[in-house]
Amino acid sequence: MRIADRRTLALLPLGAWLLLPATVGAWARSSDPGDRFTMSAGRTDCGSGQALVTLRNQSRQPARFDLKADSASVATGSIPARESVTRNVHVRRGHSMKIEAFSVTADHPDTLIDSTRVRNTCSGRQGRHLPRTSRHLPRTGPPTDLLAKLATAGGLLLTGAAFWWYSSIWPRGSF
Repeated sequence: MRIADRRTLALLPLGAWLLLPATVGAWARSSDPGDRFTMSAGRTDCGSGQALVTLRNQSRQPARFDLKADSASVATGSIPARESVTRNVHVRRGHSMKIEAFSVTADHPDTLIDSTRVRNTCSGRQGRHLPRTSRHLPRTGPPTDLLAKLATAGGLLLTGAAFWWYSSIWPRGSF
């Protein structure tokens, strides 16, 4: 095997590592331009258990919507052109709820526009004084995403080294 082929095999994992994160980020950031409106859900308030859901109309005409939480209708109405509306969705403590926004038109009565899962992670003791032994300690370790990236890079380097070594010994003879 020629040295150029060995280098190519060794650099394949590095090329995949460099190219894939860029495309994954592009998929995550892109929104569908055909959507009449978008939905965003905020964090759940511990006191009331309410999550704020904001629907934004991107079109120049009013858009009718149906907001469902765990397949039960929570709110319906219309959003004026280039405006937004906010609705409250109640989430019980310790539970999660799937919130879906549907576009309602005469042609297609229920077209799913966006969905998200909202969790209420508040405990029942919020607002009370907790004893010193049950308080949560702050996170003080290294960031886990950095360690995951370093482990992935190390694995890719080892894979490239294994390919390089195997390509140097594989033919075992001259033709």
